[in-house]
Amino acid sequence: MSLFYAIVGEDAPDSLDKRLAARPAHLERLRALQAEGRLLLAGPFPAIDSIDPGPAGFSGSLIVAAFDSLDDAHAWAEADPYVAAGVYASVSARPFKKVLP
Repeated sequence: MSLFYAIVGEDAPDSLDKRLAARPAHLERLRALQAEGRLLLAGPFPAIDSIDPGPAGFSGSLIVAAFDSLDDAHAWAEADPYVAAGVYASVSARPFKKVLP
């Protein structure tokens, strides 16, 4: 039985250009999770209090998705294009229990 896991990526300083370049491949992986019915939510953390932070960029991302184990969630997170591109300075995964809605 799959459980939800929260994956949090923390952006490296000045990584907006790298983020934009790697975004299509990053979104492709998220769409694959969505097509499999495993994606609960995903999105970035704007670096400033704005939905469109412009050149301020983002401070990281949150992905909540179903995996068979914490090890599987970690492996998926470490294989993200944002990790390979140097967008994320760090990435973590931990179990997530959906309560509402």
